[in-house]
Amino acid sequence: MYDITQSASVVEAFRRSVSTRPDQDAVAFLTDPDRPDLASPLTYAELDREARGIAARLQEEGHRPGSRALLLYPVGTEFVAAFLGCLYAGVIAVPAPLPSQFRHHRTRLRNIALDAGVTVVLTDGASADDCREWADAVQLTGVETVVTRPEGRRLADPDAWTPVPLDQDTLALLQYTSGSTGDAKGVMITHGNALHNVEAFARAVRWTEETRSGGWVPLYHDMGLSAQLLPALLRGGSCVLMDPMAFARRPVRWLRAIGTCGINVSFAPNFAYDLCTRRVTDAEVAQLDLSHWTYAANGSEPVQPDVLTAFTKRFAAAGFREEAFAPSYGMAEVTVYVSTRGHQPPLVRSVDAERLAQGEFVLAEPGRPARHLVSNGPAPAFDIRVVDPVTHDVLPEGRIGEIWIRGASVAVGYWGREEATRETFRGTTADGDTGYLRSGDLGTVHEGELYINGRIKEMIIVNGRNLYPHDIEHELRSQHPELGSCGAVFTAPERDDAPGAATESLVITHEVRGVPADELAALAGRIQITVSREFGVRVDDVLLLRPGTVRRTTSGKIQRAEMRSLYLAGELKTAGNRG
Repeated sequence: MYDITQSASVVEAFRRSVSTRPDQDAVAFLTDPDRPDLASPLTYAELDREARGIAARLQEEGHRPGSRALLLYPVGTEFVAAFLGCLYAGVIAVPAPLPSQFRHHRTRLRNIALDAGVTVVLTDGASADDCREWADAVQLTGVETVVTRPEGRRLADPDAWTPVPLDQDTLALLQYTSGSTGDAKGVMITHGNALHNVEAFARAVRWTEETRSGGWVPLYHDMGLSAQLLPALLRGGSCVLMDPMAFARRPVRWLRAIGTCGINVSFAPNFAYDLCTRRVTDAEVAQLDLSHWTYAANGSEPVQPDVLTAFTKRFAAAGFREEAFAPSYGMAEVTVYVSTRGHQPPLVRSVDAERLAQGEFVLAEPGRPARHLVSNGPAPAFDIRVVDPVTHDVLPEGRIGEIWIRGASVAVGYWGREEATRETFRGTTADGDTGYLRSGDLGTVHEGELYINGRIKEMIIVNGRNLYPHDIEHELRSQHPELGSCGAVFTAPERDDAPGAATESLVITHEVRGVPADELAALAGRIQITVSREFGVRVDDVLLLRPGTVRRTTSGKIQRAEMRSLYLAGELKTAGNRG
């Protein structure tokens, strides 16, 4: 199969697909999530024609190559055409979620628009009024909002598009990070970054021209855009899109679409597989066909082995096979994909819990307390180093350190942030080897496969032991069914200490559902006992919260730093508080 890294740009690679399969469906949208058989498709030729029309309009309005366009769309084929239209015109695409009613979402979107210095907002007709209202409310002046499918007329003549010079060093998009541990930053992804990442991922997946990807992950998220959509457009095949809210309301819709549309490759964070296991009924399972699903990528948050086991058991009767699971690791700073382990059963290692807390990856002896870590597979397209985050010494196998990454998919830096770019993208080891991306993730390479243990910024050190919030949160959910699907563990200053004191206390916040108010105190006590027994540390405060209280990013990651700030400000209302 053609190696797309030989193309000069994403545009050249896509137009090669157009020339070889013009009448094949490129992308389809499920207009009715309960009728996946009625998907609305665009062929390669139709998508190319619409993209050229959008590019022509951008050029007519004076948006020069290198200017930035904010893409605000619901999931659908119109976003895909707008994204390609930007690339055709040499305009840097800035995908982002639509403005919502929540103040912090609207503020984040404003920060993205200002940080990127966008000159135009592209959107669909149904969202245009909301986008204009948001732009006025946040005083985003001098920025036109353009509807790319105006009713009753075409946007511009596709034949009026003038191709612009593009090469692999040209910026294609700014992919804003989720902001789970801080402010969102615009990752500068070039055409070359995208081409190399798609090629590496397609080889790992064993992508063919018959492969069909699809799912509900938003296209403004790197997993939705660069892992789900771009391989289909650049390597051949097709992609089926569905509304994330349709999945959230009824998770079975995602699985039904996989069966009805013949989807082979689909992606989701760990929580989505857990949600399906808990929410899809026996009667719904009996109507599913998951036998065509050969690559079920699980990434974007820590992969929990018991979730893999439970999902496999639950949906085996529908044809789902254990070897379809593909635990994966990636991030926006490398376009999306770093490593994945597919086409074989997941590999779970039982690691000595005490040694792990001391930064060592040692397989547990029988009877010893253990933590179960899932392999994310090898990373053949990258040079991976495990590095001490303080001394920058390269660590031997068996030691936990920061994952450093070097390769053609690694982005060139953060937009407008030279210091952050230098700190993150110019990592140099103690022996002088340079040019590494510092991932901020802790883990190790064991027998050639990558294991991730947590985020440096979220690691909790208690009595000299390294603990990770997601381990505690997951353990609590597994032992206390009264807890909801979302919680946040963090540390806070001891309440009796002066501001700025070094002593920190461990705080548990977690959503609960269906627990009477007079039973909340007893549940909090049981939670403290569980954490003490399983992790050997004391919990100083437990807040049980109403569903929907725990803050998440737009991609579903827990915002623990934000939850800590809300806790310290006294702004978290407990489940028993009716105020």
